[in-house]
Amino acid sequence: MIGVTTMTNSIAMAQDLSNGANNFYKSNEVTVKKVTFKNQYNMKVAGNLFIPKNLKESSKNAAIVVGHPMGAVKEQSANLYATKMAEQGFVTLSIDLSFWGESEGKTRNAVSPDMYSESFNAAVDFLGTQKVVDSNRIGVLGICGSGSFAISAAKIDPRMKAIATVSMYDMGAANRNGLKHGLSLEKRKEIIKEAAEQRSVEFRGGETKYTSGTVHEITENSHPIEREFYDFYRTKRGEFTPKGSSPKLTTHPTLSSNTKFMNFYPFNDIETISPRPMLFVAGEVAHSREFSDEAYKLAGEPKELVIVPGAGHVDLYDRVNLIPFDKLTSFFKKNL
Repeated sequence: MIGVTTMTNSIAMAQDLSNGANNFYKSNEVTVKKVTFKNQYNMKVAGNLFIPKNLKESSKNAAIVVGHPMGAVKEQSANLYATKMAEQGFVTLSIDLSFWGESEGKTRNAVSPDMYSESFNAAVDFLGTQKVVDSNRIGVLGICGSGSFAISAAKIDPRMKAIATVSMYDMGAANRNGLKHGLSLEKRKEIIKEAAEQRSVEFRGGETKYTSGTVHEITENSHPIEREFYDFYRTKRGEFTPKGSSPKLTTHPTLSSNTKFMNFYPFNDIETISPRPMLFVAGEVAHSREFSDEAYKLAGEPKELVIVPGAGHVDLYDRVNLIPFDKLTSFFKKNL
């Protein structure tokens, strides 16, 4: 059961730490270095570079770019995956997508699927310059929304030799159609109208508004999905507020930009990534499972879909006893 009702300083103290929840895991086997690099538009992208301590300085190694969930930052889920995969011998790089965390981009929390995908492309640029990295052995791993951004990036970047997603959200379909196509066209048009009107307000100097993201309190009427995200993002289990931001703003994209997702179709032409391999990992009972199922159906060979028994969507953010790190390790070792 998820119990998250006690609030202190806007951060809930109670959290479900079952199945090894360990978002802020650190390893004595890995060296971590904060890095920055420019994307193709001369914007700074921030990341953490993880290097196994037992690597020889003269060696060339496989590397993996790791992207955080939509609305999160690299300190949430991405660092955990990057650390765990570095323990397996990979050089890894967790990144903040543009407009989030320590990466550049204004307005903060703005939605730009193309720029998010560009963050992955720029990360490959950066890794290709590192002495310990074999530029012909770079893979990508996207969690939640970053799964769809990684796929979008990989479609036009053959330097990404292997692509894995975990608890993927197709941010385009989710915003156009809702989960399980629960959003009507009429409601979609209402959302678009509201965002367009908000653009006009902000152009005239009005206050920026934010939308969606994670709720800030739980009531007896809260939806199970709200509870699931709240337990990670609003408790000590996974809460992280980047410098210069506020707990009131974390996870929330700007209302006027969020409709950009409605023009985002990451699965179009996904089959053209073939013959580069793809791995899709999803929880058996995840509310987002439909997106991994759909991507797997559309992708070309070779491809694999791994369903984690009993796991939900957010479970695979940080529950190390559920996350199939062995499968991710074997996938990347085989294909990089």
